[in-house]
Amino acid sequence: MLIDKQLLTFLVCPATKAPLQVDKEKQELISTAAKLAYPVRDGIPVMLEEEARALTQDEFEFWHAKKSS
Repeated sequence: MLIDKQLLTFLVCPATKAPLQVDKEKQELISTAAKLAYPVRDGIPVMLEEEARALTQDEFEFWHAKKSS
């Protein structure tokens, strides 16, 4: 398991306070509001903006559509 589901209910994007989505394949937490992907290292989310990477436009569209469905 990438991250504890109970923990995920408390986590929000530090930049926007919006809910996050889980990308199990890349081991990241996705914030479509901030267009950022926060890494999860050894099961621990790194919730620092300077450690996050910017989502590509394709990634943003994919995650935004997934959130809406």
